[in-house]
Amino acid sequence: MTPRQACLACLERNPAALFEAALWIAAEHDASVQPAQVLGELQLVQQQVSQSLPMLPVSELAQPLLRALSAAGFQQDEYHPLRPQAALLNKVLQRRRGQPLALAILTLELARGLSIPLEGVNFPGHFLLRVPGADHLLDPCGGRRLYPADCRELLSRQFRPQLPLSAEHLVTASAQQMLQRLSRNLRQLHASNDDDLAALKDAERVLLLGSASASDYLARATLYQRLDCPQAERFDLEHALMLTDDPIQRLRLTERLSHLPPPTPSVH
Repeated sequence: MTPRQACLACLERNPAALFEAALWIAAEHDASVQPAQVLGELQLVQQQVSQSLPMLPVSELAQPLLRALSAAGFQQDEYHPLRPQAALLNKVLQRRRGQPLALAILTLELARGLSIPLEGVNFPGHFLLRVPGADHLLDPCGGRRLYPADCRELLSRQFRPQLPLSAEHLVTASAQQMLQRLSRNLRQLHASNDDDLAALKDAERVLLLGSASASDYLARATLYQRLDCPQAERFDLEHALMLTDDPIQRLRLTERLSHLPPPTPSVH
């Protein structure tokens, strides 16, 4: 079984093995990664942080868990420019630094092991966590509580003040959606660090893990362009053209397609 097949198999379990699946993504980029070994290392972290948790009902332990992780050194990676290791879960566990989504996936695995109810929230620009039924969200980078006003402020900082907070920003994320978002993050990080072949693996995985947007096809088309694969680039540009409703983007895509060599005729 290939690392990608193992990753997808983790999603078929009930419940899905999210953290292990993320480790298989890391193994797809680095053959030396042994998910079973990393899972053992995570158990040691779980033992460490569980000793510092207060004697409270498990429904009240999510924020203390995040604070304990922060005290143990797990922080948002502030390195600029950000590198792929901020989203590769084996590196995040090793360095104790990562993107919010990577820290959230790690926290969710620890919460599962400690029977602490916790779920991911697909908030744009900064992944968040939530105790089911709670009136607030939690920042995976330290455990700060975020109420609606805080979410609106975070959204305006990430994007623009004119973007209103809506219910779709607070939807619970499935394991599959989290892995797709993780793959998008890795695609961007590998591409910005000039590793187009690694970014292409991530771009392909994005398309396997759920509904793809025009931006997803356009991102892979750009990678194919950089790798001098015009027929594959054409395939993705045509799919992006079918998916976009933006008239300006449609014009740009049409123009870009006109500069590519004609499609190779198939042989029958």
